[in-house]
Amino acid sequence: MRIQVVCLLLVLLAASVLSKDENLCPTYEKFKEQHINKHMETSDCDKVMKRKIFVRKNKRCKPVNTFILADESEVISVCENGTPEGEGGEYVKSKAVFNLIACKLTNKETKYPNCKYEGKELSEKKIVIKCINNYPVHYEGDLRYCEA
Repeated sequence: MRIQVVCLLLVLLAASVLSKDENLCPTYEKFKEQHINKHMETSDCDKVMKRKIFVRKNKRCKPVNTFILADESEVISVCENGTPEGEGGEYVKSKAVFNLIACKLTNKETKYPNCKYEGKELSEKKIVIKCINNYPVHYEGDLRYCEA
């Protein structure tokens, strides 16, 4: 009887863990799609933003979006090794620095799909992200890295 109870508990625990990963997957995939692009150039902003990113509810152009020029594994490692930030440590600050590209809407009055973006390269920035189960799910911002 005890073995059956233990087995049942293990099955329930495994199901619980798997369901959390399934719920996380779309959020992480969206983060990856919107913020990780290792080979992006500043000149790619218009094309990438039009293809991937706009405010879906009312099809507005997103004012700004930042892309991290790194491998997916490097960004995930921020969740595992970063420094807790904010109230309750909800966010994580990277210890490593990243190169970024910020894509900014050139005319805020423009309606989707006529959005036009220009890119700006940002070098040696620490990033601040929100993580769930050691996966990034929200890009909060970046900080200038200065050596003391």
